[in-house]
Amino acid sequence: MIRLGLQLPIFAYPDLPDSRLFDRIVEVATAAEVCGFDALFLMDHVQQIGGVGRPEDPMLEPYTLLGALAARTTRIRLGTLVTGVVYRNPALLAKMVTTLDVISNGRAILGIGAAWYQDEATRYGYDWPAAGERLDRLEDALRICRAMFTEERTTVDGRFHRVHDALNNPRPIQPGGPKILIGGGGERRTLRLAAQYADACNIFDSLNAVRRKLPVLDRHCRELGRDPSAITKTRLSMLCLAPTAAEAERKLDETLARLPSPLPKDQLRKLFVAGDPDAVRRQVQEHLEAGLDGLVFSFPHGASPEEVDFAGCTLSPLLIS
Repeated sequence: MIRLGLQLPIFAYPDLPDSRLFDRIVEVATAAEVCGFDALFLMDHVQQIGGVGRPEDPMLEPYTLLGALAARTTRIRLGTLVTGVVYRNPALLAKMVTTLDVISNGRAILGIGAAWYQDEATRYGYDWPAAGERLDRLEDALRICRAMFTEERTTVDGRFHRVHDALNNPRPIQPGGPKILIGGGGERRTLRLAAQYADACNIFDSLNAVRRKLPVLDRHCRELGRDPSAITKTRLSMLCLAPTAAEAERKLDETLARLPSPLPKDQLRKLFVAGDPDAVRRQVQEHLEAGLDGLVFSFPHGASPEEVDFAGCTLSPLLIS
């Protein structure tokens, strides 16, 4: 389902007027499609997140932008990495993702998670329940979205969300509806929800943490009677790629110094794949040997078409068969 994905978390381009911002994003998306990326993801935020930029930095609403990108691309899959469950009624979310599937002729992915950014929720007036309730709401949303993707009329009574005789026309283009990707690595609840409901699971953590969590996901699958290989497993990493090792190291040092992340620099470094092409390919191979099926990369300084093309040419021969 996903072998080589690109996430766009940054829309801050110095000296680029807002009137040209969408054109630049189209250039990046087109470069990704041409050079071998098979999925393009946006964050689901309405202000920039800590660790990536300032709250005042530009941020576009993802589903509006995904619909526009669907009309400007032809092959690449499109989705969020990931939608916070507290931001939208699940039935409306199912309708939005179905609409994206129709516009894109069957390329939509529903990326969803329990949400984490309390400051954003507070600023914009969203309720912020405790983690256990957010996970309960996530399960409600998974049940409702899956049913609305696959049933002519949907009735689901969840703990916090419900639909009764809900219609979803036109139907999704993809047989069985858009694939569902769950983002997160909570070993007790999130990975079990992934085992029960998801087509894909993405983990944003160090590679060592991924090695620990993947067997947990497999165990949940076996307990639920599901084949673990039915779930595509990916990791989101920040990418720092340069033609030479020295240039990559300099670029990484500059990036680590600039990022406003609260994490210590040694921990933040573990979230990167960095180096020259040979070094990056070796690190990607380590990820695959750890049990991942694919990787999703973001550029922590904002993606340019040229950088995306270089990354795709470097990595697609290894990941896209």
